[in-house]
Amino acid sequence: MTDSLVSIITTLYNSANFIAKTIESVMAQTYSNWEMVITDDCSTDNGPEIVESYAAKEPRIKLFRLNENGGPGVARNNSIANSQGQYIAFLDSDDTWMPDKLEKQLALMDNKRCGVVYSSYLICDGDDNVTGMVKCKARTRYWREVCDNSIGFLTMMFDRKIVGDAMLPIIRKRQDWGLNIELLRRCRVAYGVKKPLAVYRIRKGSVSRDKLPLVKYNISIYRQILGYSAVRAVLMFTFIFMPFYIGKKVLNFFKTICVNKHLKV
Repeated sequence: MTDSLVSIITTLYNSANFIAKTIESVMAQTYSNWEMVITDDCSTDNGPEIVESYAAKEPRIKLFRLNENGGPGVARNNSIANSQGQYIAFLDSDDTWMPDKLEKQLALMDNKRCGVVYSSYLICDGDDNVTGMVKCKARTRYWREVCDNSIGFLTMMFDRKIVGDAMLPIIRKRQDWGLNIELLRRCRVAYGVKKPLAVYRIRKGSVSRDKLPLVKYNISIYRQILGYSAVRAVLMFTFIFMPFYIGKKVLNFFKTICVNKHLKV
């Protein structure tokens, strides 16, 4: 398996309550050749000071600060621009990884000779209570990602040697999906680890709880990344994306019920 550097791209914005757990989940990785490149997007809490306390003891952790709030896409791009690794992975400041996340995904990359990998992941609330699981497919092709936004961004990792350098589109939201589409357009297929390798946190009042305002950003991805006309973008969202999205949510609902029943036994 490779021993090349993995650059972990992290955005920080008012996550003082969670950033320590995020950093510690990286420090616990069984694969040790990593750097964690954190960009603070003008936090108003003491999150940056917490990062600095870790960076003072761990040279693999690097903190950068933006002069003005630019949103997660701008912050992620700043971290990518300051990264050195062959591999790029993403982890936001309120999410965590399982200890073998990097090891298992790098092994899969080596086995499949592929440029993009991802995994299943758990969902938790602000108190670390697991509320569900998103189970990934063994592989995802380009067109499926265009239709579905199926790759969990906190699990995605890509190889710069295979797919090249890539930045996120400069839109306020859904830029993570835009990058997924661009990467799949280059390599055509990505592979997933079925085991959950990350934990995605949904906090009260977070964007993840309110999907309606995201509609215009979904349509913007079709227009900006794929060059669709306004009419084609709306039709794509209405008749392709939404049926996939609703079907996936219903399926995950029943899967979660089954998981919870199993855990109670």
